[in-house]
Amino acid sequence: MNIALIAHDAKKELMTEFCFAYCGVLSRHKLFATGTTGKIVSEATGLDIKCYLSGSQGGAEQIGSGIACNEIDLLIFFRDPYTQKRDEESEDNLLRLCDVHTIPVATNIATAEALIHALSRGDLDWLDIDSSVAENL
Repeated sequence: MNIALIAHDAKKELMTEFCFAYCGVLSRHKLFATGTTGKIVSEATGLDIKCYLSGSQGGAEQIGSGIACNEIDLLIFFRDPYTQKRDEESEDNLLRLCDVHTIPVATNIATAEALIHALSRGDLDWLDIDSSVAENL
């Protein structure tokens, strides 16, 4: 399964702690992240993460492209609800893409843990179904 990771600056430490705690589960999957988040998490956990550009330079859009092209199966996006972002429109577009392409998405630690537990139990194996088959379900 291909999992994308994004974290706002105020949530990067939380993302690192989350990935460290669930390193065993995450290491069995392909991980992708925006540049700074991926670098920080990879250095702290040793996880192999393909890093895109930083979020402010288009990394979130690169992940959005992966979602649109059926290359991302799950998104963990730790957002900071207290800091207004100048790129909120791109974040809304990213979340809309998840809705359009039926991609499970977590925007906080509680939902991320629920998805990780479901992933480790095999509850999300249906995500590996070929997209042409999934469209006909």
